[in-house]
Amino acid sequence: MTDKNNLIVYCEFDEGKVADVSLELLTKGRALADRLGVKLEALVIGDNLKGIEEQIFPYGADVVYKVEDKRLFPYTSNPHASVLINLFKEIKPQICLMGATCIGRDLGPRVSSCLHSGLTADCTALEIGDHKDAKTGKEYTDLLFQIRPAFGGNIVATIVNPECRPQMATVREGVMKKEVRDPNYKGEVIDLDPNKYVKDDDFIVEIIDRHIEKSKINIKNSPIIVAGGYGMGSKEGFDMLYKLADTLGAEVGASRAAVDAGFAEHERQIGQTGVTVRPKLYIACGISGQIQHIAGMQESSIIISINNDPNAPINTIADYVINGNVEDVVPKLIKYYKKNSK
Repeated sequence: MTDKNNLIVYCEFDEGKVADVSLELLTKGRALADRLGVKLEALVIGDNLKGIEEQIFPYGADVVYKVEDKRLFPYTSNPHASVLINLFKEIKPQICLMGATCIGRDLGPRVSSCLHSGLTADCTALEIGDHKDAKTGKEYTDLLFQIRPAFGGNIVATIVNPECRPQMATVREGVMKKEVRDPNYKGEVIDLDPNKYVKDDDFIVEIIDRHIEKSKINIKNSPIIVAGGYGMGSKEGFDMLYKLADTLGAEVGASRAAVDAGFAEHERQIGQTGVTVRPKLYIACGISGQIQHIAGMQESSIIISINNDPNAPINTIADYVINGNVEDVVPKLIKYYKKNSK
């Protein structure tokens, strides 16, 4: 293993916890690093970082870089960007992964722009592969294939970055699976001197008051989701989905078309531009199943599609298809489940 050109994951950290999306990326990063024969590194920036590595090592990190300073928490753009830019110039990682969160979407472009490296946002898959440039005939080995829907979701694009480093990608929460590699895995902790990476000028913006409103809708962790699409027809049409969800102890989700039409709140949106979910049961009501929506729910254990169009794309990935009008089928499901749950 080399010390240079490793794979690094920027780990978001708040309230004593590393964000789920960062742990998901460590899981994926470990698999990619193994494929490349390099180390998996993690970077945590903030305050009160004592023992934070214990949350990271089980996911297979070989090195945890810690940059601790009370001014580095909560997140502000300039200081965190400075740390990444200056550290990456020094350790020259070949790949950097971060979550497509508010922080990742702010930080990623700043770092990639400054290092002239390029960045692929909202990837749905990451793989290692070889690439031949059609124009020059030059061949490249072990590139990061950054895979995401493109052109409004009509195609899936594989994006490569042959020359510039690091190869950078952001991934939304829930897209990758979070799995502990080994609860006793131990790597190396490297404490970095913040003054070496951040200038006083970077702290020009100071957060005086911080207020975070937690969402009351917990769609991501619900084992059963009843999701409605544009085919529900109206906000009132969604009312029967709430009744079905109440009967099943489920959460209500929606497609982008349904959210755009005002049938449901944006927090309920599932898909490429919403949340990614992996419930045990996913009931899709009046959802045609464009690629962007399927990207957000295809990992569901069992998928039931209720649709009056027998050729709806979602039917191709559904385990069960009920062909009929939602307004006829859903009330029957409610009645049946109520009768059988007593």
